[in-house]
Amino acid sequence: MTWLPMNESIIHSIQSIWQYHPEEPLFYTGLAFWIAFTAFLGLYSLVYQRNAVRNVYLLVISWFIYYQMNGAFLLLLAFSCLVNYGFGLWIHAQSRKRFCLIAAVGLNLLVLAYFKYAYFFVEQVNWVFQTDWQVFNWVGWLVNRAVGSLLDEDSILLPIGISFYTFQAISYLVDVYRGDSKVVKNPLDFSFYLSFFPQLVAGPIVRASSFIPQLYQKFSLKKEEFSHAIFLITKGLFKKMVIADFLALNLVDRTFEAPLAYSGLENLLSVYAYSIQIYGDFSGYTDIAIGLALILGFKIPVNFNAPYQATSLTDFWHRWHISLSLWLRDYLYIPLGGNRKGLGRTVINVFITMILGGLWHGANLRFLIWGAIHGLGLVMEKLIRNTFALGAKTRSWKKIVSVFFTFQVVSLAWLFFRARDYSTIQQFFYQLRFHFFPENLHLGWQSYQWVLLVFFLGLVLVWTPNRYKEKLRGAFISLPAWGQIPLVVLILLLIALVAQSNLQPFIYFRF
Repeated sequence: MTWLPMNESIIHSIQSIWQYHPEEPLFYTGLAFWIAFTAFLGLYSLVYQRNAVRNVYLLVISWFIYYQMNGAFLLLLAFSCLVNYGFGLWIHAQSRKRFCLIAAVGLNLLVLAYFKYAYFFVEQVNWVFQTDWQVFNWVGWLVNRAVGSLLDEDSILLPIGISFYTFQAISYLVDVYRGDSKVVKNPLDFSFYLSFFPQLVAGPIVRASSFIPQLYQKFSLKKEEFSHAIFLITKGLFKKMVIADFLALNLVDRTFEAPLAYSGLENLLSVYAYSIQIYGDFSGYTDIAIGLALILGFKIPVNFNAPYQATSLTDFWHRWHISLSLWLRDYLYIPLGGNRKGLGRTVINVFITMILGGLWHGANLRFLIWGAIHGLGLVMEKLIRNTFALGAKTRSWKKIVSVFFTFQVVSLAWLFFRARDYSTIQQFFYQLRFHFFPENLHLGWQSYQWVLLVFFLGLVLVWTPNRYKEKLRGAFISLPAWGQIPLVVLILLLIALVAQSNLQPFIYFRF
């Protein structure tokens, strides 16, 4: 009888795979996804050695999975694939390449701005000019008139992953313009590049120059690579479902929803817990994405490298969301002039880059503040290093102090990133100032034992030196299959024990 709920869950998951259910999307943390992925792999084993058929098959699967996550917004993804494929050919063929690039990038940014920033821009215009303009969903209205009632006309919803695949498309267009990447002649190959499901909805942002050549290479998956993929997927699920989701549901979400209902000590703990949560959530997704891609025979870049071990904000952005950091550097900071036009211009370029990087995350002033905090910190670091000719390396206790201080700044900035509005931020600081109550630590331990244990587990995860993590990974890969399977099953059972009944979407699905 104890297996009955599990059997019912499996049957329900199988039944939910083939139809789009907004309340039960096909997320990578759900049983339905892994049942579907296992079925997809079975068919993949029949086509993986024929590149053209393999690529088309994976494109169809990618679009199917995206449809299961986002419904009719699959049409927008297909539109982006078609339009940017055409723009790539246009830029490649025309002599006036600069004009073609501006038009192509402009259209991509216009589409992104419509879905992501329409309400924000109208609100700012109304505030400045004391008008009362209202946003109308023209895209939803036109689509529904053309093909039936597919989209909600009452409001503009943000399609999952639009920021990621738009930036990926822009990087391709710019690289074709610069000659850093060859134009893709096959529309299906380009669509596959832009739609590859493991990293489609939350990155990493993959460059065409590194991914497109893999479309034409013979499938290769060594035993060590497969073991590495299983290790990454298991680790990603653990970080997401055991650490990130547990902290979110048992502390962070409650505190950020009503800061005044909790003491200053609880508010402070929730800020640090969110630092662990967002790392576990986002890096967990990336681990799963890299592992899934590797099983399918594709390599996508690492997106995190122990970011909370950074000794400065500059170092942090070399380790956190690496693909976005490199995108901002190569397609925004350097075109603005980078550090080639003097210290003053460098400072302005850094600040502009981080402000726009903050705005990329969302249409809200708090994201601008978050970007401004990082921009100001980066500027101060550059000024201090320039003034005192400091080296980038630190040693012994100085490194520990630098890591600790950097973590404080990053965590403070996350407060602005996570808070619902500025009033919430004010309430946090009010509670920290007037209702901190450190003498009640023993009561806090009694109330939050499991939360604190998971929080400290998260701290161990983010601060364990990479050399020990690599030894652990290497030890797992070196195990024979009969040794790996029990370990993975044990961890999956632990995840199932801790996991919440409702699927928790990845944080970066909202961006």
